Amino acid sequence: MFQPKRLSALGSAFTLLVAISTVASCAAPNAGQTPTTAATSAATGAASPTETSTATGTASPTETAAETPNASELCGPGSAINFDAGAFPESPSIDNKWFSLKPGTVYTTTGKVVNAEGTTERTVTHTVTGLTKVIDGVKTLVMWDRDYADGSLVESELAFFAQDNAGTVWLFGEYPEEFENDKFIGAPNTFIHGIDESQAGIAMQGEPKTGTPAYVQAHAPSVDFLDCGEVFKQDERVCVPTGCYENVLVIDEHNPLEPAVGHQRKFYSAGTGLVKVTAEGGADQETLDLVKIEQLTDAKLAEVHKEALKLDEHGYTVSKEVYAKTPRAEVTTKTVGGN
Repeated sequence: MFQPKRLSALGSAFTLLVAISTVASCAAPNAGQTPTTAATSAATGAASPTETSTATGTASPTETAAETPNASELCGPGSAINFDAGAFPESPSIDNKWFSLKPGTVYTTTGKVVNAEGTTERTVTHTVTGLTKVIDGVKTLVMWDRDYADGSLVESELAFFAQDNAGTVWLFGEYPEEFENDKFIGAPNTFIHGIDESQAGIAMQGEPKTGTPAYVQAHAPSVDFLDCGEVFKQDERVCVPTGCYENVLVIDEHNPLEPAVGHQRKFYSAGTGLVKVTAEGGADQETLDLVKIEQLTDAKLAEVHKEALKLDEHGYTVSKEVYAKTPRAEVTTKTVGGN
């Protein structure tokens, strides 16, 4: 599955992921979250930086408790991150039916971004590698995304995912290298779970359902990154170049730290994955559609590993205070059955 590029300052890894039709999860509807009796919209439930005391989560003298949610509930009531490094298997197999990652699969999405400066044509390739990287004791699977604007590379990124024993898929961090006029200019928006107070978040719940609380998709305060997700609709029908899909799940996403930047909805088909992204607000109006799914040969997968490992190695020079603190990525899956 692929995950569309975020419209936050990070600009990256939630790219369009496409799943294979396999497993049905047995996770609770709010796996990875603290239970709550109130299902609150992510669009209105998140506190602004001035509303909450970072030390205690209590209201300031001029605020009421009703106006200020607990500091740990970054996306509203019931959204506190409930991360347990011991809840993950030794192998990072990701087979959530909405968000499955099969090594050797490449997804291509196309679309555009419209803002005050004009319209930019987008093409993003999302490659599920056979690489793994250990983060906070959890072995994660590595995604490699390349983002092109009007034909020029603007970002090449590694993103790290793992699925817990309840079927919930977590995002552990991103290493997004940025380019201008096809030349590398840095990776200032790198974040890794457990470093600089960054926290892993939920990429996809085990059993997403409407009427449940919003959830944190990742939080990295050092780079002002916070993505919130909430199940918006179920059983929708969507058509894109790869076909028409029934029983589609719609996730509403936004970053409360940057409310003016972008607000998206992502459409996931069970057994296929994320097939469409629409813009619902913000200065940057981004849309993406899934246009191609490709299974790499073993020889091409080896080439992907070579390039992705170069990117991983470069991170140790570029991001010495964050990325360099992680173990190096390793090749775990060398063959995918192709010739």
